[in-house]
Amino acid sequence: MAATKERKILVAVDEGEESGYALSWCLKNVVNQNSKDTIVLLYVKPPQVVYTALDGTGYLFSPDIVATMDKYRNEVAESVMGKAKKLCNDLQDVKVETRVEVGDARDVICNVAEKMGVDMVVLGSHGYGLIKRAFLGSVSNHCAQNIKCPVLIVKRPKTCATTSTST
Repeated sequence: MAATKERKILVAVDEGEESGYALSWCLKNVVNQNSKDTIVLLYVKPPQVVYTALDGTGYLFSPDIVATMDKYRNEVAESVMGKAKKLCNDLQDVKVETRVEVGDARDVICNVAEKMGVDMVVLGSHGYGLIKRAFLGSVSNHCAQNIKCPVLIVKRPKTCATTSTST
């Protein structure tokens, strides 16, 4: 019997239920138990907004406010990664790595995938319609067009969206 190739699978996670579903789906359908696969969980923090001394309304941004905002962003990143790692707890012989990066999610996911030489990228789909996607941009579409390895976009079934509750 031929040995299974060790794969490195990048899974982008965020605060949305869609990425959690994509990770769960990946763990059940892509990752083989005892396969020596490596799952790389990637969370991308939005870039720090550069504040001038006065915002548009004339209010001053103190260093305390900026520090509080940074602390909140870090807490969100820790929370997202904690939930994602918890989903991976039952894996045996599968390594789980975590990375937190800062920037535009579209560019960061593409860059990390290329730099790490991953075998596959797994993304959740928010299911935006044509108009919303045109204004907001689609991370999954951008990645599918620009990443050289296979990109798996996992769309949550509508039945999950109506029956699940957010925590």
